[in-house]
Amino acid sequence: MKLPETYREQMRSLLGDEEWAAYEAAMKEPYAKALRVNTLKVTPERLRKQMEDENLGDSVPWCPLGIYLKEKSAALSHHPFYAAGLYYLQEPSAMAPASFLPIEPGDRVLDLCAAPGGKSTALGAKLAGTGLLVANDISPSRAKALLRNLETFGVTNGIVVSEAPYKLAERFSGFFNKVLVDAPCSGEGMFRKDPSIAKNWLQYGNAYYAKLQREILPEAAKMVAPGGILLYSTCTYAPLEDEQTVADFLQAHPDFHLEPLPKPEGVADGVPAWAEPALPELVGCARFWPHRLRGEGHFVALFRREGNSAQVPISWSAGKGCAPWEQWAAENLRRPYREILPAGSQIHVSGDKVYAMLLDPARLHGLRVLRPGLLLGEIRYKRLEPSQALAMVLRREWAGRAVSLLQEEAHRYLRGETLLGTFAPGWNLICVGEYPLGWGKATGDILKNKYLKSWRVLK
Repeated sequence: MKLPETYREQMRSLLGDEEWAAYEAAMKEPYAKALRVNTLKVTPERLRKQMEDENLGDSVPWCPLGIYLKEKSAALSHHPFYAAGLYYLQEPSAMAPASFLPIEPGDRVLDLCAAPGGKSTALGAKLAGTGLLVANDISPSRAKALLRNLETFGVTNGIVVSEAPYKLAERFSGFFNKVLVDAPCSGEGMFRKDPSIAKNWLQYGNAYYAKLQREILPEAAKMVAPGGILLYSTCTYAPLEDEQTVADFLQAHPDFHLEPLPKPEGVADGVPAWAEPALPELVGCARFWPHRLRGEGHFVALFRREGNSAQVPISWSAGKGCAPWEQWAAENLRRPYREILPAGSQIHVSGDKVYAMLLDPARLHGLRVLRPGLLLGEIRYKRLEPSQALAMVLRREWAGRAVSLLQEEAHRYLRGETLLGTFAPGWNLICVGEYPLGWGKATGDILKNKYLKSWRVLK
């Protein structure tokens, strides 16, 4: 690809002639592709076996759930397993931030700049239904993609919002154990993957994004509980957006310190000399260079806040239950619904929608909320119609009635086609093999397709 001349000069000055030559050569090679396995639904070993390993290569060194795709792999976004949420297609280096954030069961986690959902889906899988995940993106349109990815993955304990960081900081001061900020940046590390980003770089440069980062990070810091962790990352090489942003943050926030990150082979140290002051601890940051490893450019820094967290457990009372939900669950689930929904969640009715919520709605009031909890369904004519999101959190054996489709049949279902055959009457969980895709409602030998219309595959 053709790199902007001003960028070439900047990078040559940064790297020196020898390493610049290696970087320039790497930029002429194809970029690596990968997927990340969703452990809410499948293990890497089982996925490899079920996909016959035909498209899957080596594991990604810095992400145990990441698998490189072979050079001539099929378009795995068209596989029914992708629609079932068994994996997320993600650039390998972009897996690092969520992989490096040490999630523990029960954590309260915030992904502040979350769309389109690569990091949030990874964090949701690591929580494994415990604790709470708040996924935010300031762009409402991008937040919609984030919501879809979280629902496809079967994340039960997520809330999706679209707000400015300062507004969230007003509601969630000191609330989260773990906060991830994959900040807006100039995107230099993605030039090979998406050459159009270079045009954006020419228009805005590094200083524009550095200013945004210096506005976002302090708001994120306000939401970190004492003893909690804040992870900052970018997909750029510019010291102004990386080491310098970290150094400036540390100077302004003495209650935070850097913790060194693990460095699998090929992952480089941060460079103290690229910041003023040249703080020695900056070496603990991690840099990803495409000429040193199989991945694009990334930078990661891990901060810990001083103190010990003594958070009060989340609890609230929703008042009355929801009879239509109770009736539907009794008729259509083989497992008590309380064993499926996240611990501590309450059934909450808002308009005609029924949610399993972990936070009191009062805390979210006035915020732009796309989803305040797991959407269970909608009440129509005093009966519940189950949601797409609910289908994606279930297992085949939990459903009262289920239909397993072969791949070609699954493609037809995903296109929204009506299926013919012999079905148990009523709501059926439609699966590809053992993995849920959505709902169908059977009457006689006809299965009416209830796959969410906005998710349907048009090809």
